[in-house]
Amino acid sequence: MTRKEIMEFLPHREPMLLVDHMEMDENNVVHARYTVTGEEFFLKGHFPGYPIVPGVILCEIMGQCCSLLVKEHLAGKIPFYAGLDKIRFKRQVRPGDTIEIKGTITKQKAMIFFVKAEARVDGELCAQGILSFALVQRPND
Repeated sequence: MTRKEIMEFLPHREPMLLVDHMEMDENNVVHARYTVTGEEFFLKGHFPGYPIVPGVILCEIMGQCCSLLVKEHLAGKIPFYAGLDKIRFKRQVRPGDTIEIKGTITKQKAMIFFVKAEARVDGELCAQGILSFALVQRPND
């Protein structure tokens, strides 16, 4: 999927849309990527002269990338984080890096999903953990 196709089901928009490409394989594993340009808002002060993607943003990138796993449930709903468990950061992510995300659903309870996710740059593990999120009905505007 391209960014345009991703925006058809994912509610995030600029500057918070942090997915460039995603696809699902035959084993229901999502594969996605995001290239850090260096122009992102979160790099402006983190850190001047040595920009590094914040860990919380890596979690957000993993979460957005894993949204394809529940694509069929997203219509009219907004995904909200319910928890981040066993999150570990192993490598810095810097401008120019392409983050490759892999994720799979490990458990579902009603509209709450638990996803095992990992982020890698050049094959090297950057972040990993269990993300849980709830799909909440979008309020009528």
